[in-house]
Amino acid sequence: MEDLERVADRLYALPPQRFVAERDAAVAAARAEGDTATAAALRKLRRPTVAAWLVNLLALRRPEALAELAEVADELRRAQHELDGARLRELTARRRSVVSALVGQAQELARKVAPELAGRLPLTELESTLGAALIDRDAAAQVRSGRLVRAAAPAGFGELPRARLRLATSAPEAGPAGQAAPTAGPGERLPSRAEIERELDTARAALFRARAGLEAATAAEQVARQELERLDAELAELTARRAAAADRLAAESAASLEAKQAVSTARRRVGEVEAALAELDEPTPP
Repeated sequence: MEDLERVADRLYALPPQRFVAERDAAVAAARAEGDTATAAALRKLRRPTVAAWLVNLLALRRPEALAELAEVADELRRAQHELDGARLRELTARRRSVVSALVGQAQELARKVAPELAGRLPLTELESTLGAALIDRDAAAQVRSGRLVRAAAPAGFGELPRARLRLATSAPEAGPAGQAAPTAGPGERLPSRAEIERELDTARAALFRARAGLEAATAAEQVARQELERLDAELAELTARRAAAADRLAAESAASLEAKQAVSTARRRVGEVEAALAELDEPTPP
């Protein structure tokens, strides 16, 4: 019987529409060989969405590319911790480049494995999942596993979490009117260092999401402003062209009227000359 991990790798690299049939076939093969434990484990595997399948393809076929994503995530956390604005801007640009390259690689792999899905790939969900891996260690581990079942998204995008922890200090802080700040009472537990560090990671991740949201909103605002300026310029040009066309129409209308009058005058003159000529051609009475 093929190794369980190898079977799972093969299944999660398949297009989602083939997953269930191939999984059931692997379950039947394991049962036929008397390997009930492997059969039961395979039976629990769930079909991935198309977006999750794209992520699994990257994890299984392009693990080195996902390693670069993890490297960027680590450097972003370090820059946030050090409040290094210049480094954060540099890494934000690199983040966009890495995510864009991963999306391109996923599209290339999908076209080879399932060309029928090429025009229906949920790239937005793919980008969202890669973004979640950048700011959430658990999401990053799931992405690297190659066993993703559904797409992930950064939780609470653009929102800062409410503080849930209190920091214990060596001496209580003074409260209002010189009263000491409350400390842990009977039955209460002060947070551990690990809990505080996790909360700090959460707050930093929220800060990163907020900054990323601000960056995206600023970029979108700039694009919209440029589009408005372009349309304003086009409108001004069209307005000027319309005015010029109206002037030409007025001039041509006047010329047309003059031409009509000239035709009328010429027609009348032709009639007069023809009448005079007819009089000359009449015979003189004897």
